Amino acid sequence: MMQFSVYIRDCPSRQLADVHKNRIKKLIPPQGHVSILMVTDKQFGLIQNYIGLTKKTPDKPRPQLELF
Repeated sequence: MMQFSVYIRDCPSRQLADVHKNRIKKLIPPQGHVSILMVTDKQFGLIQNYIGLTKKTPDKPRPQLELF
């Protein structure tokens, strides 16, 4: 296992991605371990997800909270 958690952030440009990368680097705790993988939209679109053979019904969408 490489990770316990995976987080995704969409960045429309390399410059914006670098801003977030530098912010993350400053926040890593002394004993922390963070890997950053940057992929293009095309590469992300080619991801193949495999899920076990157990069928699961999708959760019903929850009502959204509206604030005025």
